[in-house]
Parts: sequence; structure tokens; C-alpha cells
Amino acid sequence: ANLSAGDRVVYGGVLGAYATHRNAPAARVLKIPDGISDEIAAASLMKGMTVEYLLERTYKVKPGDKVLFFAASGGVGQIAGQWGKHLGAEMIGVTSGVENCQRALELGYAHAIDRKSEDIAARVKEITGGEGVPVVYDSIGKATFETSIACLATYGMFVSFGATTGEAPAVSPSLLQHSGSLYFTRPTLANYVGPRADLEHSAGRVFEMVLAGHVSVNINQRRPLSEVAVAHADLESGATTGSTVFTP
Repeated sequence: ANLSAGDRVVYGGVLGAYATHRNAPAARVLKIPDGISDEIAAASLMKGMTVEYLLERTYKVKPGDKVLFFAASGGVGQIAGQWGKHLGAEMIGVTSGVENCQRALELGYAHAIDRKSEDIAARVKEITGGEGVPVVYDSIGKATFETSIACLATYGMFVSFGATTGEAPAVSPSLLQHSGSLYFTRPTLANYVGPRADLEHSAGRVFEMVLAGHVSVNINQRRPLSEVAVAHADLESGATTGSTVFTP
């Protein structure tokens, strides 16, 4: 892995981060490039690699694509809006509340849908002239499954990459058939950065996007390691936006 004592490093694909010291396999460790702080590296790597594989490999987003992304105000969602815009996509973000909608529009989204006051599928059909979108990125799961299906165009791809409201229901082949010959996939970062070469590629793209100024990472919460429980309660209640960083 070409590492030396004293290198500033970050690791990906290794479980366990709530510690002041950590042993990690060298094959999972990456050097932090000059120009990127430790905090930005910590806040951007996993979320950024998630966005990289979703937008550039699971479904390869093309210029002009209309893309629906749930949880636009979260750490992954904020990076996705900027990344998608850079790729030339017309990003449609789903979030909650006027303030979060406004923030989404500042972070690359061409449209922001307030799930608390708007009909998501109806707004998507309105934005797309009744066609629907070619891809939906859904990290919500159970609560948004039917909505995601309703937002897709013919041959659209449903990318289910999270389950904050519980697992999405089992998908019958006939549902995909009758909803427009759809594709359904449930990817996970672990597969996409499994081989060392893929890990380096994904992390390299993240650092490249940050250094070039195409993606900015918002660290909106900082807490000492002793307040882990409070941070998790905030996360579960939806009180956080952007990234949270723990300090020793």
C-alpha cells in the first residue's frame, strides 16, 4: 500500500471507527492527499465513495439525465447533488422542510421536493413531462418503495441502497414488468470497493472532486467521542444535516 510511518491516512471498508487508536489492514488504508484536512477526509471518504459507485458505476449518470435522490439533506445526499450536477445531470432531491429544500438547491439540485408538503411522484411527473426518471436512488426503504416505483420511466432503474425506515418489501418480477420493464438493484459499498484497485479508484475520484472544488463537504455537527450516544439519537431523529465528526 506504499505507506510510511507518520503518513496521514484514512481507511475504507473496515468496520469500527469510534476509537482514538485503530489497527487496520494496510490494504484498506489510503493516504490523505495534501490539500485535504483530516476532518474533510473523515467526513467525505465513505459518503463520497458511496456517491461515486452509485452515480458512476451502479447506474452511469449521463449529461441530461433527470435523477431522483432521496435524503438530499443528508451527508450522502449533499455530495450526490453536487456530484450529479458536475456530471451534467438534472438532480431532483427529496428532503423535508423549506429550509432543507433551499439548502438542497444550493448544493447542486435543480429541484427540491418537500416530502412533508408535496406529492413526490406527482412533482416528478411534472418535472419530467409525465415520463418519470431513468433512475431513483432510494436510501429510505420501506416508506418510499411505492413512491420510487411510481417515479420511474420505462426501463428505469430502482437503486435501493439503504433502509432507514426498514427493509424495502420483496420485489416480484411482475411488479417490475407492469411498472415499465424496470430494473431493481440493492448494491452495497463493500462490493464496489472490495478489490484494492476499486478502493483506490473510488477514493481517488472522491479526493479529486473535493480538490477540484466540484464537491464541498459540510461538517454540520462536531462532537467529542464521549457524546456518541447523543449523536446517534440526533441521527435517528433526523435532526442532523451533512456530516458529523467525532473528535477524541
